[in-house]
Amino acid sequence: REKHILVCNGTGCTSSKSPQILDNFRKIIEEKGIKNVKVIKTGCFGLCAKGPIVIIRPEDTFYAMVKPEDCEEIIQSHIIDGKIVERLLCKDVDGKIVNKLDDLTFYKKQKRIALKNCGVINPEDIDEYIAFDGYRALARVLVEMTPDEVIQTIDKSGLRGRGGAGFPTGKKWRSTKDAVGEKKFVVCNADEGDPGAFMDRSILEGDPHAVLEAMEIAGYSIGAEKGFIYVRAEYPIAVNRLQIAINQAREYGILGKNIFGTGFNFDIEIRLGAGAFVCGEETALLESIEGRRGQPRVKPPYPAQSGLWGYPTLINNVETYANIAQIILKGPEWYSSIGTQNSKGTKVFTLGGNVNNVGLVEVPMGTTL
Repeated sequence: REKHILVCNGTGCTSSKSPQILDNFRKIIEEKGIKNVKVIKTGCFGLCAKGPIVIIRPEDTFYAMVKPEDCEEIIQSHIIDGKIVERLLCKDVDGKIVNKLDDLTFYKKQKRIALKNCGVINPEDIDEYIAFDGYRALARVLVEMTPDEVIQTIDKSGLRGRGGAGFPTGKKWRSTKDAVGEKKFVVCNADEGDPGAFMDRSILEGDPHAVLEAMEIAGYSIGAEKGFIYVRAEYPIAVNRLQIAINQAREYGILGKNIFGTGFNFDIEIRLGAGAFVCGEETALLESIEGRRGQPRVKPPYPAQSGLWGYPTLINNVETYANIAQIILKGPEWYSSIGTQNSKGTKVFTLGGNVNNVGLVEVPMGTTL
């Protein structure tokens, strides 16, 4: 039976030599002539305090704080001899040794929707995204639904913007669709200037296609053929994986002209920000994309009426988009059953400071800290 060695290559683990761990595993496997073992680069698992993280499937054994020099022992003991390397297992908060990541207290109350594929797939391989239902939502939307039906679905789900203001996403999509303009744009706000906030960064690094798919769905819904992702240049891993994802989607015909043979055209470009905190504000972001100094515009008019170059523009942040495909596939009722009466769904945030486990968390709205 084939085994997969998953190695976290999020920013945190990368800074702790996880790329070297990845290379060591591949080199040792090749040298020993081992068959039926794949080494897979993933995004962030969330438990950054225990990184670099290595998970071996199908048994889902979880190794914490792995060093490059541990690779030889893991291959010999776990892969060849079938014996778990006990010293690399993780202690839970109660002191018990845990074999599997999902058995940790850290994950007990989590529900991963926006982070669904982070730590599960190789973010640089479109085939892995497709294997986990990737682009099915886009296909369903283009073939089976009208733009109005898509917007009604998002509206009914109760999804609100995850950028901070909490504006109803369906309402924003509706107002942009109804606005009059020769052309329209879709923008993803991936600036994320708040100190210590790595939610959007982790999604882009671990599951970039989820954002591309959602932007295409948004484009179809409001009548746009062009999208821009505005991301800060200080996120080099995220930028690189986004560009790889865009290139792969174009190669597969999922971005560009006549997508899925439906006549729908949509393409996406990356725009790099220079790290100005103010450009996290949507109108300052638009100014920056247009090549001017990033400073907020007077509102109204709102971007839905007059955004990029004066045309109607839809702006959502990364986490908001990361929920869209799941809502289309599983239905608005499923999503609205999560969270509270006024705040549906989940929220991704980072835990830091004097806590047991520093890391990335996604829990239903209303969960107490």
